[in-house]
Amino acid sequence: MKKKEIHFRSDCPIGKTLDILGDKWSLLIVRDLVFKGKNTYGDFLNGGEGITTSVLADKLALLECGGIISKGTHPESKAKILYSLTPKGIDLIPVLVEVIEWSEKHHEVHPFATSFVKQLKKDKAGVIKMLRQSLK
Repeated sequence: MKKKEIHFRSDCPIGKTLDILGDKWSLLIVRDLVFKGKNTYGDFLNGGEGITTSVLADKLALLECGGIISKGTHPESKAKILYSLTPKGIDLIPVLVEVIEWSEKHHEVHPFATSFVKQLKKDKAGVIKMLRQSLK
């Protein structure tokens, strides 16, 4: 199988980020790794968002090619692949936090998000640090 490649459209930092994360699925996969403890293909497929198998496979390959996630061996099954965030992927945590805050401010969201934003208002740096540590 040919390894996925990313062809950046420009040198713009926002454009480069969107070339990796600018679809409706990639940040949801990162979200699931950070907040929901999901880390296998089946976990993502059955995550309730309705992603198709072909789109999921493509997004996982894109995130791996972009250095956001890495594949590892699953401790309980040789047939499963264990996905985890790389240090580059972990650096997206503050971005996710900002997106959650923005959405909670402007939209009706899940009660978890409202509670999470209350925690952020008390100690955003501490929450981000805790999330980072939980993934190492």
